[in-house]
Amino acid sequence: MCTNYAPVQRQLLRDIFGVEPPPLDYPPETWPDYAAPIIVANGDGARQALVGTFGMVPKTRIPPGVTKFDTTNARSETVGEKRSFSGQWKKGQLCLVPATSFYEPFYAEGQAKSVRWRIWLKDEPEFAIAGLWRDWPDGAISFTMLTINSDKHPLMNRFHAPGKEKRMIVIVPRAEWDDWLACRDPERARSFLRPYPPEMMAAEAAPRAFRSQVSL
Repeated sequence: MCTNYAPVQRQLLRDIFGVEPPPLDYPPETWPDYAAPIIVANGDGARQALVGTFGMVPKTRIPPGVTKFDTTNARSETVGEKRSFSGQWKKGQLCLVPATSFYEPFYAEGQAKSVRWRIWLKDEPEFAIAGLWRDWPDGAISFTMLTINSDKHPLMNRFHAPGKEKRMIVIVPRAEWDDWLACRDPERARSFLRPYPPEMMAAEAAPRAFRSQVSL
């Protein structure tokens, strides 16, 4: 799973993803309920950049009296069943989440506290994470990242608390970006949800920076 990542900045949205950057600003590092760019396919099938809130149901959208719940990640196994995601999954509201790196907690053997690690792709400074998005009646946008089991992934099974199931985000290969955005068949969409090759990834310790929140 992932609740912290570095989004692609404005010029790279033009240069790498071929989209005009959205007019809204967003911070250089993203956490739940922060603003960040996503890429969707517009009505003509062309790529379009939007700014949305990280978390399919932002905390400000949860009704009073309802216990807060996390929707920054959607499990691939249940995305078609969970109320927070199923409608958009069945309608094929797929998106790409542009990133330069993402962060996960690493627990050294015998240590109770985790250290934040940064993960990135060796040969691609900018990459795209498989996501799902929704719009709200007032025009606001929000999104989530899709995750898969990573118990057997040589790199990603090193992260998260001992004894917990290992999860990882889905990185969409560059050659498949447009196919993913155009997909409207939930069953075909599942064919994109596969682990990224570990030999093409790298990781290092990156202790947490000061969090300065900027959200929609």
